[in-house]
Amino acid sequence: MKRSALRARYRRIVFFFARVTAGFIMREIVLRRVGLGRLSDRTRTSRNRRTAVRFRGLAISMGGLMIKVGQFLSARLDVLPPEVTAELSGLQDEVPPEDFEAIREVAHAELDLPLSEHFAWFDAEPLAAASLGQAHRARLQDSDAAELGFGDVVVKVQRPHIQQVIDVDLAALRRVGGWLTHYRPIADRADVRGLVEEFAATTQQEVDYLAEAGNAETFADNFADDPRVGVPRVVWELTSRRVLTLEDVSAIKMSDHDAITRAGIDRAEVARVLADTYLQQIFTDAFFHADPHPGNLFVTPRPHPAPGTPAWRLTFIDFGMVGRVPDKLREGLREALIAVATQDGARLVGSMKTLGVLLPAADLKLIERATMQVFERFGGMSMGELRDIDPAEMMRFGLQFRDLMIDLPFQLPDNLLLLGRSIGMLSGICTGLDPGFNIWGTITPYATKLVAEEGTSSAQMVMGEVGKLARVALGLPGRADRVLTIAERGELNVQTPLLNLQMRRLERALNRANGVLVFAAVLIAGALVTRSDPTLGRWLMGGSVVPLLWAAFAGRRRRPGRF
Repeated sequence: MKRSALRARYRRIVFFFARVTAGFIMREIVLRRVGLGRLSDRTRTSRNRRTAVRFRGLAISMGGLMIKVGQFLSARLDVLPPEVTAELSGLQDEVPPEDFEAIREVAHAELDLPLSEHFAWFDAEPLAAASLGQAHRARLQDSDAAELGFGDVVVKVQRPHIQQVIDVDLAALRRVGGWLTHYRPIADRADVRGLVEEFAATTQQEVDYLAEAGNAETFADNFADDPRVGVPRVVWELTSRRVLTLEDVSAIKMSDHDAITRAGIDRAEVARVLADTYLQQIFTDAFFHADPHPGNLFVTPRPHPAPGTPAWRLTFIDFGMVGRVPDKLREGLREALIAVATQDGARLVGSMKTLGVLLPAADLKLIERATMQVFERFGGMSMGELRDIDPAEMMRFGLQFRDLMIDLPFQLPDNLLLLGRSIGMLSGICTGLDPGFNIWGTITPYATKLVAEEGTSSAQMVMGEVGKLARVALGLPGRADRVLTIAERGELNVQTPLLNLQMRRLERALNRANGVLVFAAVLIAGALVTRSDPTLGRWLMGGSVVPLLWAAFAGRRRRPGRF
């Protein structure tokens, strides 16, 4: 590719972002300083949307990394306004296909022989065209097909000069990233340079088809014993860094809901199994498919399933973008999952700290209160039920925690970028398959399994609960005295939206404290009686476990079907 064309490409990218930055400075800084801040506020949403539309047009016309940048930015809900992420979320690899002769030359150079020597048939029309490469259907020679057990394949070939384009685009993005580090609202919530480098590393993996082939086999090994999941087999003899040949596993696209229904497959079950496979990928395998858009997921019916075998399976393709979960990150995610399933606000805030999701100045107590309110009102609801909530109720919730809504003390660390994007896409797919999809039905049994695997003995759990309850029992008289004193002075200030919740918490605390006191009394009585009547003493000491367990567990709030 000519240097002049690469320089022009660099200038076009930098100029676009320079214009966006200059407009932002004028409207968000200069106008405010001259007293026109309200004008800026009124037009902000429409301006942001227009900017996103212009970027989308730039990305489609240029190809290369610009489309990947749009997909990358669409996941940054913590940094970018919703009108921008909404516009970019629909950005797929909407680029025209490469000329077939150019693709043929790349494949010939990589495989050392013409396509006709390797394939009995090769479709010149691409199956799919992406910014970095494109895919074609083909059929292996009969001898190879007989040896491998399949003949229909999909061949991915990189676009010519794509590495040069990537290098230029990354250089431009690094320049723009340097500018953004000087804008505090973004710099405080994200390491912009770190994000660019994370994006660069992910992109370099995507253009190494040998790595993608290895990812596909790793994923297949992880699900080798699960008949619900399928992965295309790799034809290693026809695979190189720039050409990838895979078994053709095309089936019903995940987004073709009518076809899934016509095949007699329960879409709600598909959603549940898909969510369950991602829980395994994240928490068990620590290796997940990071690009679960509908084009990369199929539902494959089995015409004549064997007894005990599912009538269909999920088929994953395209392993160019995968994520790995380090041990510390996985531990933080496990804590978050258990906290959500058990509706434990304090534990959820602790997991957020472990994951690095909270900014240093975050008000932890306020966040804990907000999460408990969310669990109290919205816990266990399906996405469909959440959409039907009265907007006025959501407004009241926002007003109750307006300080938190204004500050938004959250960030998305680099190591959560791919995972956050994947979970967002997964949520949309599952809800599309089943509008009543309830993630709690998948999370609850998995979280229970994680708790069982924590390795904590029953005795340790009981002693931990006893310690918590003892502290509550010892502190309760003093707290009650302070409340009564304030009430006698007429200074008691009641926050009515929280009154019922606080009363229920106080009732549970009293019940648990009483249980602790009964446990202690029975245990001490048993110890004293043992000298004169060992049998009665042992019965009393053993029976003390009953009020202990009641205090530890019965005081927790429970609702049918929920933790």
